[in-house]
Amino acid sequence: MSNDCPKNMKCKKIIAQATDPIYIGTGGYAIGRVDNTIVRDPITKIPKIPGSSIAGTWRYYVALELISEIKDKKPDFKNNSCKDKSLNKKFNDCEWKEKPSKEWQKWKYNKLARIKCAGQDDESQKTLDESQNTDTGHCGHCIVCKAFGFSKKDISNQGMLFFSDLNILFFPVYTRLGVRWITSKRILKEANLLKEEFEEKKVIFVSENGEDNSNHLNLGWLNLPYEKKNIKIDLSNIDKITINEIVIVPDSLISQIINSNLEVRTSVSIDPITGAAKEKALFTSEAIPRGTIFCGEVRGFDREFGLEDNKRTLPKIEWVFEALDDTKKYFSTLGVGGMTTRGFGRLNILSNLHNKESKEQKNG
Repeated sequence: MSNDCPKNMKCKKIIAQATDPIYIGTGGYAIGRVDNTIVRDPITKIPKIPGSSIAGTWRYYVALELISEIKDKKPDFKNNSCKDKSLNKKFNDCEWKEKPSKEWQKWKYNKLARIKCAGQDDESQKTLDESQNTDTGHCGHCIVCKAFGFSKKDISNQGMLFFSDLNILFFPVYTRLGVRWITSKRILKEANLLKEEFEEKKVIFVSENGEDNSNHLNLGWLNLPYEKKNIKIDLSNIDKITINEIVIVPDSLISQIINSNLEVRTSVSIDPITGAAKEKALFTSEAIPRGTIFCGEVRGFDREFGLEDNKRTLPKIEWVFEALDDTKKYFSTLGVGGMTTRGFGRLNILSNLHNKESKEQKNG
């Protein structure tokens, strides 16, 4: 993850912690340890949350928050004073019944917003002008459509937001000393959290006092020799773990340890007639365990062209990030991924996405 962020972009690091197991399925069954497998990085084989899952879910949450706020405050474009005006005049002249509470919600083009601006467009074969007369499909004007993108028969707009995958940063593993969070040198470097170089001959038990007390530590079923070192890791944006709870393992072992310590849940279908377990309907699913800490990035492209054309008008990039920050709460309640009604999916996003220029931007 780079520190460099171009002047016309706004870059924010996303730090998140799973409060439930996270299941992002691959869409089918696999022969092996479990039936329902989760998405993995094709190079490292380490599980991850794809950027597409985060973007699609966040789009819905922004639309949900927006419509909840403005549904009774939008002007009626079909009343006598508005119905004969052009769309641009409707946006400018037809006032809100009551002003929404947040700046990003007050944007005049949100007057056409609808809950269907989230998800797949039901009417992608209609033109942008034709879409204003329906109550379904992407409207193509509101902050949801402009921030996340839309495509109509006559026009397509790339979204202003670019989401990276959420990769595992610290992974919880049970040891004889209690739960410890494992990571590796490469993972820390990619997240820009490592402040110094070091050799990784053994498993490193990070300790503030730096005492070298060589011993063995079990990480799941593996019993490995370790040494204590005082490694400087930037935990300024992560308050859920302490430096003494971190174990750095070699890059060659990190994937094996993570995949050996995933949560595996066994489920069975219930026969609705007998109320008992259905024969031959047992299946297993794997998931990233709760407590796992993820790291990713969201980038906002602040395009400063085409602002005179209504079809190209864009919201301020600050409003877009304010919308993200206001709606991150839904990840900790409604969750992300599959099986969210069965104890999976909740994710606590720890990052502040709407503060002023971040430390990584200033130092970049």
